[in-house]
Amino acid sequence: MQVIAVANPKGGAGKSTTALVLATTLADAGAAVVILDCDPNKPIAEWRRGDSANSVEVHGDVTEGTIYSRIEGFRGKTKFLIIDLEGTASRMTSRALQRAHLVLIPIQPSTVDANQAARAIQLIREEEEGLGRTIPYRAVFTRTAALIESRIEKEIAQDLRNAHVPCLNTKLCERVAFKAMFTLKRALSEMSAPSVAGVPKAIENAEHFTREVVTILSDNAKAAA
Repeated sequence: MQVIAVANPKGGAGKSTTALVLATTLADAGAAVVILDCDPNKPIAEWRRGDSANSVEVHGDVTEGTIYSRIEGFRGKTKFLIIDLEGTASRMTSRALQRAHLVLIPIQPSTVDANQAARAIQLIREEEEGLGRTIPYRAVFTRTAALIESRIEKEIAQDLRNAHVPCLNTKLCERVAFKAMFTLKRALSEMSAPSVAGVPKAIENAEHFTREVVTILSDNAKAAA
């Protein structure tokens, strides 16, 4: 079982969107996927109450006292366990990071988001000191322009490179279809034009993103073997 934590102390950075896009795309490809929705607002648990036929299993009844047992309880039962963490540093966040095979840190192309992403990285490094091992992570840009990279995005990307922060090559662009997932409570594959604009491009974006995440997990597993 591969455990993927999605973390950023700043709310609104795109954590739930990142988690749901990844989970539903993996499930559409035939993988068994579970999401632990640890966001206090439970956006993904609310999505699951819709009529989507996507097979993603969502659990929102997770506390800092139960998160270890919930993670371990799915071992051998699912291929991917994705944890959508709350937007604050907490014991739950700490415990999820300890179990993660990969941490995704969503950031919008803004200085505020980049600063909060630095806090998430610091949390990871603190956990690494306690564990005595590295915790793989990647920053991922969200809600970016699909065609033109903004000046601030270029500057932040360069700052991350200068700080040796690993980033995904694939960005989750600003797309109507990503927002519509929560409004319609459906997976991207269950949407159609013209009711939702840009569905094919959103699916293509999601598939590229998911393939890159899976490749990183596979490479990490080989390196650890």
